[in-house]
Amino acid sequence: MSDPTAERKPGAEDPESEQESGKMSFLDHLDELRKRLVHVAIYLGVGFIVSWFFARRIYDFLAVPITQSLPEGTKLAYTNPTDPFTLYMKVALLAGIFLTLPLTLYEVWKFIAPGLYRKEKSYVLPFLFFSILLFLSGASFCYLVVLPTAFDFLVNLGASFTPMIRINEYLDFTNMMLLGFGLIFEMPVLAAFLSMFGLVSARFLWKKFNYAMVAIVALAAIISPTGDALNLFWWSAPMVVLYLISIGVAALFGWRRRRKGLV
Repeated sequence: MSDPTAERKPGAEDPESEQESGKMSFLDHLDELRKRLVHVAIYLGVGFIVSWFFARRIYDFLAVPITQSLPEGTKLAYTNPTDPFTLYMKVALLAGIFLTLPLTLYEVWKFIAPGLYRKEKSYVLPFLFFSILLFLSGASFCYLVVLPTAFDFLVNLGASFTPMIRINEYLDFTNMMLLGFGLIFEMPVLAAFLSMFGLVSARFLWKKFNYAMVAIVALAAIISPTGDALNLFWWSAPMVVLYLISIGVAALFGWRRRRKGLV
């Protein structure tokens, strides 16, 4: 009887030999998820406490996109004595999310890692690097471009009135925008994972390009603060570029799967 390993092509990789020796049961996965969530909660708690001591400075930074659009001498308002306290709590929580982002992403990786091959587990550093880079790029793009453009339009639109913008309403809107753009910019990383598991391919993404464009414009129209063409462009353009990058990422990982004989 011939040895199956003798028929393997030179340099070819055996997928089975790359897998972890043990397989996790459904309950093991739930226990692992619980452990990772507990770790993330601890990280956020520590990040929140550290950020609390700098909450006022962080808020001053977050308020720049709107204060530079308001008439000179105008400040944001609050109508409840507890509003400033609530505001700084939200600021500290947002800052804690950004501060502990590397640790949170590492916990995500640790949860996914058991389903990967050994060589795929070596992607941990690129995963962390690009995930952090893309998330911060999305939040920065929102802070530097989208928010100032949106607030200039909205404030100028209401130039006939006296602005009385509440601090908590402004921060809730800003938090949603910053985190939303950060998550949107993670599209290539998501494409990498889905293609790594063979769930999507570059061909599939390219075939669905027209549908994706319609979905992107519709999503931009829903979450954009205004419905004008300029804001729709600022929301849609990055998502279109990221979708095209995702196709390239999926093509790269699809080629690697074919090379390993997994397709």
